[in-house]
Amino acid sequence: MLELLRAKRRTVRKIFIAEAQDASDVLDAIEFEAQRQRIPVSLISMTRLDREAKTEGHQGVMAIAQDLDTVTLDDLLRVAKPFLLVCDGVTDPRNLGAMLRSADGAGVTGVVLPRHRSARISPSVTKTAAGAIEYLTFSDVGGIPSAIDQLNRAGVLTVGLAGESKDSLYKLDLGSGPVAIVVGGEEKGLSVLTRKRCATVVSIPQVGRINSLNAGVAVSVAAFEVARQRRASS
Repeated sequence: MLELLRAKRRTVRKIFIAEAQDASDVLDAIEFEAQRQRIPVSLISMTRLDREAKTEGHQGVMAIAQDLDTVTLDDLLRVAKPFLLVCDGVTDPRNLGAMLRSADGAGVTGVVLPRHRSARISPSVTKTAAGAIEYLTFSDVGGIPSAIDQLNRAGVLTVGLAGESKDSLYKLDLGSGPVAIVVGGEEKGLSVLTRKRCATVVSIPQVGRINSLNAGVAVSVAAFEVARQRRASS
């Protein structure tokens, strides 16, 4: 909520705060920022907030705000040396939220999401992302395989993540040019068509007995490896 107000990328029409909450620095900061931006604030019962918020983790506050704007894939490619996250059928909202939080931290310049058979930017995703959605740029596309084709033609290195791959993420040059990290769904991973379209498919080497990482963790590791290599090459 506080990042929504600070980012100022979306119009916030009204804020609701549950009555009879313990005082907190975060609530004070939200009220202060809302007053500064002349956004109406209403106190309502916790029961009503539970009903209206559409998430169990609202933490006693809710905003009515403009929907997130999306851009075209071409728009994402206009950024100097794009660094993209492409989500191929990620259906768990908390997983998607964790990926977006890592994406923002690593400096991802754009996120590509499919319009169908995927988690959307919901209240649960927003909460898990801890404000990251307010700073990321999103493109929703009809199909991930065709989007990857477009990225390949534009000179973007499309890197699929798959735990069973014999090729290591750490052997790639991820710092010198445009790159897109492509992650699949939680259960089935990358779809067959998506895997075929990726320029390369790699794994993250591990030394433990469990041979695959949670999709959100894999994205975090891969994204920060791109960030590390970019810093080293700059």
